[in-house]
Amino acid sequence: MTIFFAPGAYTVLAPATSANLGPGFDALGLALDLCDEVTAWVADDGKTTVEVVGEGAGELPADDTHLVVRAMRETFAELGGQPAGLGLRCVNRIPQARGMGSSSAAITAGVVLANALAGGRLTRADEVRIAGRIEGHPDNIAPCLLGGFTIAWTEAGGARAVALPVAPEIRPTVFVPAVRGLTAHARAALPGSVPHADAAFNAGRAALLTHALTSAPSLLYAATEDRLHQGYRAPGMPETAALVARLRAAGVAAVVSGAGPSVLALSAVPSGFGPGDSWLAHSLAVFAGGARVSAGRIPG
Repeated sequence: MTIFFAPGAYTVLAPATSANLGPGFDALGLALDLCDEVTAWVADDGKTTVEVVGEGAGELPADDTHLVVRAMRETFAELGGQPAGLGLRCVNRIPQARGMGSSSAAITAGVVLANALAGGRLTRADEVRIAGRIEGHPDNIAPCLLGGFTIAWTEAGGARAVALPVAPEIRPTVFVPAVRGLTAHARAALPGSVPHADAAFNAGRAALLTHALTSAPSLLYAATEDRLHQGYRAPGMPETAALVARLRAAGVAAVVSGAGPSVLALSAVPSGFGPGDSWLAHSLAVFAGGARVSAGRIPG
């Protein structure tokens, strides 16, 4: 199959995300209004060049091993062809290795940009499937691609997801620490099995959280209780666990954001609450509509 690649460049806004949201382990996610902005174009000289501005500048690879490029290449392969070379400019705003979906934003950007450059032949459901396969867990991919509050699952054909509108009065606060964390380390702390009572508890709370986020925010505190993962991960990130405990003691519906170490508050934080010197607090709107792609221009 011959692919005709679009001339010029495309730019995508890929939002930060927070997965799990307490009880919705590997299933629930929320898109946040803090976006990486990635521009890509086909380079006829056969070379791949990557410029990174902001988060990860000087640390991330500037060649074909960059995660956005890898996601683009995998998407092109599914479409049936590869461009000679690629140019990429990443303006990164999402804190990396903090449980805010920076890797999912990179994968999403790559899939969406490859699709745009190849003529937009994939549906958003196709993009969820491809991005979910690359990521391995669709709970961050789903809100990045669809926006709002999402429920993701995997079936025989791959990852699928639905998005639901969030009650307008909900404005999340994210507490971001200076230290980084690794999802692989957090996942390694989880046991191979959990008590049936804990699984049943989380099923009820996850269902309640869907109702609370969409139409009954007064139930968020009870809806964000968890017995599947946060307690097992707490010894590996004690500062995160301590901040979640302090916020919940103050009546805030607080959870670990993704695999941590950031903390997400879904209800209002009391005036004067101080997380401590090692934390930065960001009040962020929910990002609706998902990743947004538009015609851009080749830098320089």
